[in-house]
Amino acid sequence: MTILAPKAPPVVTETLASTTRAVRTGRADTGPRVRSRRMRVLFNVLAAIVFLCAVFPVYWMVNLSFTPGDQIIRRDQSLIPREPTFVNYITAWTRPAAPGQNDFAGALQTSLIVVAIVVVSALFVAFLASIALARFRFRGRRAFIVAILVVQMIPGEAMIFTVYNLIDDLELMNTVWGLSLVHIAAVIPFTIWTLRGFVAGVPAELEEAARIDGCSTQGAFWRITFPLLAPGLVSTGIFAFMLSWNEFAMALLLMKDQNLTLPTWLNSFQSATEATNYGAVLAGSTLICIPVVIFFLIVQARMTGGLVSGAVKG
Repeated sequence: MTILAPKAPPVVTETLASTTRAVRTGRADTGPRVRSRRMRVLFNVLAAIVFLCAVFPVYWMVNLSFTPGDQIIRRDQSLIPREPTFVNYITAWTRPAAPGQNDFAGALQTSLIVVAIVVVSALFVAFLASIALARFRFRGRRAFIVAILVVQMIPGEAMIFTVYNLIDDLELMNTVWGLSLVHIAAVIPFTIWTLRGFVAGVPAELEEAARIDGCSTQGAFWRITFPLLAPGLVSTGIFAFMLSWNEFAMALLLMKDQNLTLPTWLNSFQSATEATNYGAVLAGSTLICIPVVIFFLIVQARMTGGLVSGAVKG
């Protein structure tokens, strides 16, 4: 008695035939896979080029900051300083930019105080406003959102005389509180708009499920919703930090003498009667970047950690 084997489906038969042909010829059908690998390599190369274009100016600044002052203006510069020196950093750290003005340490202290006030105040106000705009429906809500966008479109330089008169009337000229108030007013519209998107992206059903499980309204918000908003708080905090740290026009208008911020302190190295010490300027620019790098290193872990915390009940 002969037992007949079941006939394989046509798809399986065709696959086996193509595999057999590929084995015999020594070539597999890897066309799509090869193209995908080539595209990946191309994108990696383009990303590396963009990265180098973005990093090279920073590296060149650091490189020249270790170069002696009489060699900075030479045309035949090298990628590594021929005679590295710390004189530029010592000069930038100890010597005031101009007589009667603060040195780097004083300007750093002023900038840190202003940045701390701006970041904390802006995040607090924007956080409450974004929750109100995203969670509640009230009369004038749409008009308020449009007003935020309109205010954000107005450049700060267009209101420079109004800001000066307002700060002068409040007797806050040449004070960290006056400059902080101006920076807060410039930061808040964008922070409200950004945080509103983060709050609206968190489903309200998460809080309802937490209340069903026994949490109070406040407990559900702080344990479930707030951790999910951590990336938004960090992002808007970074924006507020960078705007206040690098702001120049208002700081130049409102601050002077011993209350200079870092950008205005660095600008004071330029003089109409003396030659500019480019070595000290480059060293000061490098020192100004260090707190920014430290800040990003601190908030980076919190930003990535906030993306996955708060949504799982434990």
